[in-house]
Amino acid sequence: MNARATSGEPGRAGGYDLLIDLAAQRQRGAGARAGLEAALREAVRDGRLGAGTRLPSSRALARDLGLARNTVAEAYGQLVAEGWLTARQGSGTAVAARQTAAEQAQRTGQTERTATGPAGPPAAVPDAVRLPYSLWPGSPDVSAFPRAAWGAAARRALTAAPSEAFGYSDPRGRPELRAALAAYLARVRGVRADPELLVVCTGFVQAVGLLARVLRDRGGRRIAVEELGFPDTRTLLRANGLATVPLPLDGDGARVERLDGTADAVLLTPAHQFPTGVPLSPARRTAVVDWARATGGVVMEDDYDGEFRYDRQPVGAVQGLAPEHVVYAGTASKSLAPGLRLAWIAVPPDLLDAVVREKRLADHHSPVLDQLTLAEFIGSGAHDRHVRRMRLRYRDRRDRLVAALAERVPSVRVSGIAAGLHAVVELPPGAAPSAVLTERARQRGLALGGLDLLGARADRPALVIGYATPPDHAFAGALERLCAVLAESCG
Repeated sequence: MNARATSGEPGRAGGYDLLIDLAAQRQRGAGARAGLEAALREAVRDGRLGAGTRLPSSRALARDLGLARNTVAEAYGQLVAEGWLTARQGSGTAVAARQTAAEQAQRTGQTERTATGPAGPPAAVPDAVRLPYSLWPGSPDVSAFPRAAWGAAARRALTAAPSEAFGYSDPRGRPELRAALAAYLARVRGVRADPELLVVCTGFVQAVGLLARVLRDRGGRRIAVEELGFPDTRTLLRANGLATVPLPLDGDGARVERLDGTADAVLLTPAHQFPTGVPLSPARRTAVVDWARATGGVVMEDDYDGEFRYDRQPVGAVQGLAPEHVVYAGTASKSLAPGLRLAWIAVPPDLLDAVVREKRLADHHSPVLDQLTLAEFIGSGAHDRHVRRMRLRYRDRRDRLVAALAERVPSVRVSGIAAGLHAVVELPPGAAPSAVLTERARQRGLALGGLDLLGARADRPALVIGYATPPDHAFAGALERLCAVLAESCG
């Protein structure tokens, strides 16, 4: 449907026409809400809707497009969350303004230089084989890997594979997988990914190493990282010649207004910060893009569990706001299994040749049969079905965790949004240190992780609970042991 919507109610002066092309979105298989979101994103991205442009009210746009008002309101709300639009009481909805990094610094008064902080202790991952129960964060329930569906996809992929697929392949990855990923990421995560600009890697660790070496060879020296995060990532960055600069965190995510010209890049987990569980706010999403544009810096977006949001639709990727400045990184490790060793990065054009060169030097290309299988798995719809199934399972586990703690240990608090594969359990004042709790848990056969293992400050005692990790038959036992340890230690 091509519809022309007006900005005001009938009879009001000053209304304007807004051309919304829903027909093209429907031809791509998009539903009403998803199609409206995509059409508005394109209009903003292409410059047809400039910064500050006011949009019609949800009532007016719904009437003109023949949609339910809730559909329009929800689409507006999603685009506000992603940073494309702004909404204020009494002012309506408008296209978000773009602010330069210098203007942001002047407005907030944040002119100090970021300092290089300590790396923090390495994560002491327990031996999961020797412990019968585990709530260690960072892993999905690998017992739920869809073996039958994956095997069927592998057989179909193997049968259809051209003979040349079994020779040396393009370092970027098989074209079948890159095409499937480009379509999937655009549909599910709002990523603007040309298949030619995608590079398939053997895990996120390789992706970080490739990018770090490219930045170093281009003269980069410093990369800002969230002050809490995967310790191995910081170690990997430093091993590849980059100094890491910690960015503080608060309830709106990383304090990206602290970025200035001294950092050459920034690594963020904007959809669901690891481990605090907060998303990067719309204003900060816009601000980090403005910083990249103003300084020429590179944003690396780690979208490690972006498909798993339980209370609402997931927020789209930051990459969609500025694909020429953002390296988007995704992985099959959380949606399927870490053992697949499949990840991907969407690379800005000016970095592509250098990243491909590093990939060729690292291992020439990732395993072809696994790539072809994942392409078939995605294309057949099996991946979507598996993610929806696991989303329901993980949501139920999180709800059971929250309910059990509220009943048995009301002095603790579960923080972070309802998303991902882990939750942060904040301990009350006077509770035993997290190191003591994790040792008591180990004695009960339960692997736990403390926030301090991730470089946290001592004034933030908390546990990071990986509720997705255990198989279904072991989750109740793991939860029972967790509650027993916390009740004993927190009162």
